[in-house]
Amino acid sequence: MRQRIIDLGFDSDEKLFQEFCHQLINGLPEKTGVALRGSVVTDERYEDGLPFDAEGRGTSDLDVTLIGDQVMQYWVADEFYIPGLHTKPLSDKTPEVAPALNPLRQRLQQLVNRPVNFQATANLVLFAREVLMNQPYVIIIEPGEKS
Repeated sequence: MRQRIIDLGFDSDEKLFQEFCHQLINGLPEKTGVALRGSVVTDERYEDGLPFDAEGRGTSDLDVTLIGDQVMQYWVADEFYIPGLHTKPLSDKTPEVAPALNPLRQRLQQLVNRPVNFQATANLVLFAREVLMNQPYVIIIEPGEKS
């Protein structure tokens, strides 16, 4: 699955993927884990079943899930689906939900030349989404990992 993520989301460029991870490690609070979800993992868009980048290179986004209590503190108080456990997404359409993280998200978009969305969640919610809703994920940075 890791290789599929690199092939689809990072143009088969291992160094680009590693730089993406490096910027996340250095831009996020300590002990924050990072997972990728969505079509970059499954090669199938949730909405319509089409493959990743079906409309051309850079048209599919990277759904980045941030795992940990500290990172959730970056979200504005009323921007949670489940308070303290699962946030609303930070994206180009909603930069106000976690304004302090938006510059990092924008840098990552420029790096990979595609949309990048952030959402913070607890491990419990991430696990439940995979098991109950068939939404697989891949951990790319373990909580506490350093560059």
